Amino acid sequence: MLPVSPLTRTWTPPGPYDLHGSLRVLRRGPYDPTYRTEGGTIWRGTRTPDGPATLRVQVQRGGTYGVVCAQAWGPGAGWLLDGLPALLGAEDDPDAFVPHHAVTHEAHRRNPGLRLIRSRRVVEALIPTVLEQKITTEEAYRAWLLLVRRFGERAPGPHPNLWVMPHPRDWLRIPSWEWHSAGVDQKRSAAILRALQRASRMEEAAHMDLENALARLQAIPGIGPWTAAEVLQRSNGEPDAITVGDLHLPRLVGYALTGARGTDDDGMLELLAPYEGQRHRASLLVLLGGPRMPRRQPRFPVGNIAPL
Repeated sequence: MLPVSPLTRTWTPPGPYDLHGSLRVLRRGPYDPTYRTEGGTIWRGTRTPDGPATLRVQVQRGGTYGVVCAQAWGPGAGWLLDGLPALLGAEDDPDAFVPHHAVTHEAHRRNPGLRLIRSRRVVEALIPTVLEQKITTEEAYRAWLLLVRRFGERAPGPHPNLWVMPHPRDWLRIPSWEWHSAGVDQKRSAAILRALQRASRMEEAAHMDLENALARLQAIPGIGPWTAAEVLQRSNGEPDAITVGDLHLPRLVGYALTGARGTDDDGMLELLAPYEGQRHRASLLVLLGGPRMPRRQPRFPVGNIAPL
């Protein structure tokens, strides 16, 4: 049974809206302890400037495109609902995108409800992104699950299996052997700890333009262009925060737009030049609607630094 006094708010989308498609970028794998889906409902545990909070959102009938109904619990509930429209993608403008290829045109047409969300939480996006550096997503998802369950806290409110990530000071107290047990090497854990020591400076990037936000994040050793872009896509909803340095993205974009194999970052940026200002959205649409390049090499090998 739901508690009697959650804070509530609604948001009416101005056009077609895909709740799950828009928010899924916040989910780190199928077992993310901070993100749960139950039918049409999304539950999310988050740490706000005012403390931990739980958000429950679902689309209900009403108006032309439905109404998003939200409930929030915990000390950070008010902060969370104040930013609800931004989190759902209200500040995004899909109509600003102009397709220049048949692939992006068709994907844009088929996904009219997709919006780029803005969580306003930089550190929350940064930690799992650093965990994903140069390893398989399965390994990174496992590390995130173990560390949040071990050092985080249960999310406020009624959901029995929802968690909130640790406070920055608690991340900083995690012993080195616990990082190791979660499969996180010293390079990645050190980058996370350096960022956490400047957590307030990192959070300021949520209110910066793209160029300055990228510079702020990359001032931390261990945070490069790939990590910075992936973070700002989530925390700032940046439509031009194109991911460079990715193992697969340049080849997928190159194959989808030209049929050529072996495209590198420079080639990808050249292909996406007509989308200046919308390059992240363009690459996202390519992934959603582009042809799949036949696999010719084995998957990235799964490593294991944790003790047996």
